[in-house]
Amino acid sequence: MQVLVTGSTGYLGHAIVAALVRSGHAVVAFSRSASRSGLPVTTIDGDIRDAGAVARAARDCDAIIHSAALVAVWRKAPQDFDNVNVGGLANVLAAARQHRTPRVVYTSSFLALPPADARGTPAGNDYQRTKILASQLADRAADDGAPIVRLYPGVIYGPGQMTDGNLVGKMIGDHLAGRLPGVVGADRIWSFAYVDDVARGHVAALARGRIGGRYCLGGENVPQMRAFDIVREITGRPLPRRLPPWLASCAAAADELGARWLGRTPQLTSGTLDILLHDWPLDSTSAEEELGYQVTPLRDGIANIVSWLTAARSATQGASTS
Repeated sequence: MQVLVTGSTGYLGHAIVAALVRSGHAVVAFSRSASRSGLPVTTIDGDIRDAGAVARAARDCDAIIHSAALVAVWRKAPQDFDNVNVGGLANVLAAARQHRTPRVVYTSSFLALPPADARGTPAGNDYQRTKILASQLADRAADDGAPIVRLYPGVIYGPGQMTDGNLVGKMIGDHLAGRLPGVVGADRIWSFAYVDDVARGHVAALARGRIGGRYCLGGENVPQMRAFDIVREITGRPLPRRLPPWLASCAAAADELGARWLGRTPQLTSGTLDILLHDWPLDSTSAEEELGYQVTPLRDGIANIVSWLTAARSATQGASTS
């Protein structure tokens, strides 16, 4: 099967491409920097906001995995989130209609679903807002008969790129380097979804996902601080500080003020704080039963991050002394 993967150079997208290749699929990787990514597949440079570019990339493809998204805490222009996260999905659906593509697998987010401890969905940040809007667009497309399968990963983590797309890995890296000021919502429940598990779940959705179906791709549902408990068990490093909500709220207000007046990117916003103060467990039963989805134990996944960070640090030190 020839599969177009949007967002192929992102943290999850890169893992999806690798999983597809291992499964014997031909891959067309689409992103703004695909040709410079080193991915061993057909690459097409293009912007998900460009409907024509998406349609051209989808030509002759048997399926589309749409994982492209703007994953960030903040942008100076909030409309950037709408253009990428909502407009990008609209462009993919239009391309699929044009070419009569038999299957579209859409990567949503746990943040498009209500938290366990609230009736509605919190206001959140612009990323969450637009993932909710995109999920609603996907729902309407499914109701209209589009050949779409919707996936809702949990908090994706693992070794590799320490970006906003790998929040847990980034936090652990900062913690081990002494740069993490503390943890907000330490006792709130996260569903820790190992990146390779989620990537394999996407491949399985191509073959076995029900058209119109919705699947949660989660992991162990445990408090956020559990990840750092495991880091302490492995490395001996003490747990990070627990930041109380009132202090985090002050920090978010100061960060947002700095963003408005100085143009610097905030590390925390009031919307992100609202997300961190809720519980986000996922039930992956339907994915396990229908897709064969399997969950990597959290301890194994965190150990892989620590090993990767240790190797990367050793390589950097070795290069600096040579």
